[in-house]
Amino acid sequence: MSFTHTLTHIFEGVHTSIFSILRAEFGLSLQQLGVIAAIPPLCQTVLSIPTGLLSDRYGAKRMILLSFSLATIGAVLASISSSPAMFILAISMVYVNTTIYHPASYSFTTKMFRPQDRPKALGLHGAGGTLGHASGPLAVSVLIGVLAFQWRQVYLILAEPMLVGILMVFFIREEPTKDVLEDMAPVEGSSNGIRSLLTRSLVMFLSFSALRMVGAAMVNTFLVLYLQDVRNVSLAYASFISSSTMLTGFISAPLGGYVASRVGEKRWLVVAQALSYVCLALSLVVPNVTLFAVFLVGYGFCNTLSMAARNSIMARLSPSNQRGLGFALLFLPQSMMGAVAPILAGFIAEAMGFVTIFYSALFVYVVGLAVLQFTVKISEH
Repeated sequence: MSFTHTLTHIFEGVHTSIFSILRAEFGLSLQQLGVIAAIPPLCQTVLSIPTGLLSDRYGAKRMILLSFSLATIGAVLASISSSPAMFILAISMVYVNTTIYHPASYSFTTKMFRPQDRPKALGLHGAGGTLGHASGPLAVSVLIGVLAFQWRQVYLILAEPMLVGILMVFFIREEPTKDVLEDMAPVEGSSNGIRSLLTRSLVMFLSFSALRMVGAAMVNTFLVLYLQDVRNVSLAYASFISSSTMLTGFISAPLGGYVASRVGEKRWLVVAQALSYVCLALSLVVPNVTLFAVFLVGYGFCNTLSMAARNSIMARLSPSNQRGLGFALLFLPQSMMGAVAPILAGFIAEAMGFVTIFYSALFVYVVGLAVLQFTVKISEH
């Protein structure tokens, strides 16, 4: 399941890494690039709740097979795109893949382990995801920057591992339908609707997730273009720096899961997120590109330290028979804000310059952290 998590994210970050190429080829402005980055998350928003309900109803294996099939078709379509509209359709299909995948895979993983062991399991699962996040920009760096492939060929090459993933899903032998220890799961009421899930703590936790996504989307959307236009580095180096922010997650995600299981999910989440924001702030004040890259990697490292804690908290806040819907709700505000933030970032970049994007993201990050600390209440074992 961890390896399927790698595959589902393998295309993310590719289209933002080639923004400079798309800008030149299609004659696009920064605001138009922001729209291109916003439409796929908008599609995710529309489909989040339906895919969560379908996951609870039909199970993880079927939904993951559907997600991988859709991603493969989208990647092939991207490789033959001749217009911005066709390209947007293709990457939207690729991104919807993750919307279908996440409720199924997280529900599957959390049901297999006791609550005190979930952060460690989710850390390993998250490590696969961070490797996938890093693979896209890294593929751009190597295939375009070093081997001189065309951007369309990148999508075609990355489609091939998805076929392997489809075969691998058939080897998942057992699919849990409830928590390992039912008496340690949250109390399940008679209602199975969305309203039964929306406790005060869950709503505030979703608010924190939404604010966190605004900051992340603002940083990620224009990071490579910022490095090229402002820091004057090559596409290959810029994409490598971008991928490095997630590549370290292969270590930090399981490490964060282990620490969260020892000190408590919420406590660790607050600490890890605060460290991440400090690293981002430091990256903005150093003039040297190398130091900028070091602090930016630290930002990514600390961010993924908190991944297992975030997902484990969501598992605590949702009963096992609605776990797919619960994780769909977790990703819903993230998708919504992922659709808004790139457009906002593009407007800010056009009006006030690239660096203003990062300071705005920091402000939103801090507000979200305050929401988490003072409004989210969970019982930790």
